[in-house]
Amino acid sequence: MTKQESFIQEFKDHVREGLTSYPKYLSSKYIYDDRGDELFQQIMNLPEYYLTNAEYNIIDKYKKDISSKFEVNGGFDLIELGAGDGKKTKLLLEQLHKDQVEFTYIPIDISKHSIDELTKSLKKKWPEMDVQGEQGLYFNVLKDLARYNKRPKLILVLGSNIGNLKHPEAIDFLNQIRELMSPQDSLFMGFDQKKDPIVIQNAYADKTGVTQEFNRNLLHRLNKEMSADFPVNDFDHWESYDPETGTAKSFLLATEPCKVHIKDLDLKVEFKKWETIHTEVSQKYDDEVVDWLASEAGLEISSIYEDDQKLFKNYTFTSKNR
Repeated sequence: MTKQESFIQEFKDHVREGLTSYPKYLSSKYIYDDRGDELFQQIMNLPEYYLTNAEYNIIDKYKKDISSKFEVNGGFDLIELGAGDGKKTKLLLEQLHKDQVEFTYIPIDISKHSIDELTKSLKKKWPEMDVQGEQGLYFNVLKDLARYNKRPKLILVLGSNIGNLKHPEAIDFLNQIRELMSPQDSLFMGFDQKKDPIVIQNAYADKTGVTQEFNRNLLHRLNKEMSADFPVNDFDHWESYDPETGTAKSFLLATEPCKVHIKDLDLKVEFKKWETIHTEVSQKYDDEVVDWLASEAGLEISSIYEDDQKLFKNYTFTSKNR
């Protein structure tokens, strides 16, 4: 079975499990086809969506410091999980190129479209740069990273992607990364910070409706790729944020009762009015929680970078047993 065939089967298995559960759920990672990528680019440019600009500010401000840590003989491997369009990473790549640091860039993303576009844009700007893009899910790709063990590696996870995982899952994810890390390796990861709940609420529920269309793209994909008949416009996006736990949750909400047939799965699903499909968790953090997560996974914080408006932080981790 090819990687693409494996991905399609995992998608189908997930849909069957998620839509036959109570309450229903579908993972936001399946939003990202070509249209989903395009909509997320629009979200990142919304004034309410502070995360991208905040992390961009951090990397732009500290790129020289980050680059200097990897000016080592023999070079290093720069592995990015969830690379997307690489907008923020290009700042670091440019600095590494300017400093004449030897490295290989391995961007990994669930979206083949994103990987292809990113690789093409990098080859156009820096033809000599060694770029080896891969499509895949985080947890599937992690086991393949063990082959990068001949020289130091920096693992990048930007955009607070870890926020899509509940704490036990986040610890497991960090632990899997730690098990692949040699003593000289580092993990550079973004964590969105707890802040004014209104700021967070607005970031995930913009007035123009782009975030709603982004979430609805899950249903469009099922209609297109699995011959489903979701009445997409009868599902609205709903966002909630709990400042006590730091958990933001996204839902698709059925505004009318409906019966959906997913032909490729031979599956019929009924929705009551106001029934939900849980699509995403976006966890928010502070230093204490991040330190606890890291410690539970056998990691320790070696440095912290914060944006000028104090909205977002990037942490560098090393293995405790280095």
